[in-house]
Amino acid sequence: MNAIRSVLFAALFYLWSASVAILATPLLLGPLSGILAMFRFYSTGIIVLLRICGVRVVVRGREHIPTGAALVAPKHQCMFDVFAQFSVLPASAFVMKQELKWIPWFGWYAQRVGNIAVDRGGHSAALKKLVREAKALFAHGRQVVIFPEGTRTTPGQAGDYKPGIAALYREIDVPVHPMATNSGVHWPAKGFRIKPGVIVFEYLEPIPPGLKRAEFMRILTERIETASTRLLAE
Repeated sequence: MNAIRSVLFAALFYLWSASVAILATPLLLGPLSGILAMFRFYSTGIIVLLRICGVRVVVRGREHIPTGAALVAPKHQCMFDVFAQFSVLPASAFVMKQELKWIPWFGWYAQRVGNIAVDRGGHSAALKKLVREAKALFAHGRQVVIFPEGTRTTPGQAGDYKPGIAALYREIDVPVHPMATNSGVHWPAKGFRIKPGVIVFEYLEPIPPGLKRAEFMRILTERIETASTRLLAE
């Protein structure tokens, strides 16, 4: 039965995604607020569809959710980690792989909302671009979401935290909001088998600006990994 529900969810998920993307195309010509509202609507639809598979989504630590300029650093275990932020953050923009901006509709919306496309092989030039574009977004009170591990990790696995977030932290004067999750337990990174249960996204105490690089990375890693491990135990 779970396999049947997972297949049904997958079919409806792609139908929902395609329908919203195409029908909302005129919003590309309108103000940013319209696209952000569409993203919240889209994300809420996915949360509703997950009920088919017996999955509920819970957000904890709401007192730590930023409402102004901030850097958000979530644990990354599945594709849903991206979509879920749309329903929580008021004005988010993402750091993403450069290749994604060429995907029809997805790339158009991503560029329209100011997502930062990064060439992973660009090294110092890519980091400078990341910092420059992030500062421009912060100036407008946006929340920039960067997955510090760079890619999805298996639940229970501590990722390899990349230098991009440390470079951003060094150059900016905004807090960093870590976020823990157990999403990969219920929505695996590979395959379509969705497992019943509760997906938790937990926003953690923000890290203030101004710390030394090593201290910042130690606190960031410790908070995310400790909280994510605790969620797995639940």
